[in-house]
Amino acid sequence: MSAPGAAEAPLFEVQDLHVSTADGVEILRGVDLVVWPGELHALMGPNGSGKSTLASVLLGSPEYEVTSGSVRFRGDEITDWSADVRGRAGIFLAFQYPMEITGVSVINFLRQALSARKGIDLSVLELRLSIMDWMDRLGMDPSFADRHVNEGFSGGEKKRNEILQMAILEPEMAILDETDSGLDIDALQVVADGVTEVRRDRTELGVLAITHYQRLLDRLHPDVVHILVDGRIVERGGVDLAGRLQAEGYEAFRPAAAGA
Repeated sequence: MSAPGAAEAPLFEVQDLHVSTADGVEILRGVDLVVWPGELHALMGPNGSGKSTLASVLLGSPEYEVTSGSVRFRGDEITDWSADVRGRAGIFLAFQYPMEITGVSVINFLRQALSARKGIDLSVLELRLSIMDWMDRLGMDPSFADRHVNEGFSGGEKKRNEILQMAILEPEMAILDETDSGLDIDALQVVADGVTEVRRDRTELGVLAITHYQRLLDRLHPDVVHILVDGRIVERGGVDLAGRLQAEGYEAFRPAAAGA
């Protein structure tokens, strides 16, 4: 992890972010978040707290409106950047519910995505060796490369495919939106090991892992844990904060409860 310096800009910074739906319902009510190179942050919160909305907004989804505040990446203001521009710049989102893409193989999908990211037209041959290497490191069957994206994949295979994409596309900032959702203990361990392997290879990678459960954090060992309740980050701290959350529940962190 890079130590913050006076002249160094954070890798990723969210400042006083307010976000509403198209019909004016406010979901995020002033979110602040700073990720430095090499850091892994965890964001936890109950259903309806705004976690997935934040993930979508950070990737540039047009579904929501940023009413105030800003998002910065490597010192650049990106609040108005589209999702494809953010992706090419080096921001990656692993979806909670990855989509199926019928007729497109995993290797062809990755070729197109990496070609767009690098600004050059890569051949399948050029990419296959790298994909095979990462599949071996992630414990994936080599035949996986020629299957259609997420078609007929188990929940664990879909999430492992997301980690493969993160490895191949070489982002600088990765946002993992409940990547542990629906996984059993064995599949969760595989995904956590995959994230750890990618971080070992890319030490400057920043990660924001959005999750409901401490079980993922027990395997990822985040540098900072944030608790999001009712559209606001109400507390942040070390990994012990997740343990306190498990013991006390989210109600203990709601502002009304804190002031009672």
